[in-house]
Amino acid sequence: MKQSTLVILVSAVIVAVSMGARQSFGLFLQPVTDALSTGRETFSLAMALQNILFGLPVAGILADRIGPRRVVAGGALLYAAGFALLAAASTPWLTYLSLGALVGLALSATSYVVLLGAVARVVPAEKRASSFGLVTAAGSFGTFAVVPLIQWLIQTVSWQATLLYGAAVVAAIAPFALGFPRASQAPRASDIEDSFSRHLSRAGRHSGYLLLNAGFFVCGFHVAFIATHLPPYLADHGLPEMIAATALALVGLFNMGGSWLFGRLGDRYRKKYLLSFLYLARALVISGFLVVPVTTATALVFACAIGFLWLATVPLTSGMVAQIFGPARLSSLYGIVFFSHQVGGFLGVWLGGRIHDATGSYDAVWIGAIVLGVAAAVVHLPIRDMALGEVPATASA
Repeated sequence: MKQSTLVILVSAVIVAVSMGARQSFGLFLQPVTDALSTGRETFSLAMALQNILFGLPVAGILADRIGPRRVVAGGALLYAAGFALLAAASTPWLTYLSLGALVGLALSATSYVVLLGAVARVVPAEKRASSFGLVTAAGSFGTFAVVPLIQWLIQTVSWQATLLYGAAVVAAIAPFALGFPRASQAPRASDIEDSFSRHLSRAGRHSGYLLLNAGFFVCGFHVAFIATHLPPYLADHGLPEMIAATALALVGLFNMGGSWLFGRLGDRYRKKYLLSFLYLARALVISGFLVVPVTTATALVFACAIGFLWLATVPLTSGMVAQIFGPARLSSLYGIVFFSHQVGGFLGVWLGGRIHDATGSYDAVWIGAIVLGVAAAVVHLPIRDMALGEVPATASA
């Protein structure tokens, strides 16, 4: 098997399990909240902390330095520890430690930043966006496959036992890290720090890099809010729990198609225009969902539509970072962009719980998501997307 094929395959398996488990956390909001006898803000704050730690670029920087093998394997074991501790959580602080801190750090090591960086090193530039799209689609397949199973287990056994089963599954992805190449001879730490500082300084002076950070902030706000609060939002409107699980599964199913399609399109057309379209389309889909009655049919149609747009931004945003700055420091530089994504996720998931507890409604957060979607569509248009050192030229669509 070719090395590039093997790396794409193991990355797909790892991200399917990692992201499938992560997208199921919204199903635990109500049972954990009931067990702790708290409002939704406690669980939301734990998820917000998870988003921030998930987005820290430390894992990406470490993967650039020592290779992805040890980073991914360690992250899988940390993930399992977070699941097991959450099953025993009896206070808000244990929830913050397990669901927030441990799972957040584990996700940073077992998801897109590290895995796409590994893929970027073994595939040619002309196939990079489509390869990223395949890995991203695998994460969505995990959502489609895992979320209904999680809901069934919660209803069949208990939410605590479900988390222990989840701990065993996420620990099982650690051996797949052996599919990554061994790290090459490590350079001196001073050389690494100097190289990273130069790359970061150059990126910080590039207006397009800053705009990508701003746009990905909006993506994080959208997906974290919807993944965590869509299930209780539907429950508030009288829909059964399994409808919420089905909706999240459909998000994963349709995102497989969206991620693959926009990854392929990103190899042919300018990524910034595709990103503008995606964010504007999200704003329109959310607007439509707010003006129709919340029924089983509208909930599932919304899930299909938003799912198609869900993480299609990932292969395009990461692909643009690699296109402008090259693949050598993709894990580090994309890791910083992803941190902006997670800051948006922090606000989306926390504000969802905070505003709901204060007002009894999610309406203000939904409206904020629409406004942010339009803003993100606008900020991508002026990005200078040619590789550094290239002479600007008029590019075709």
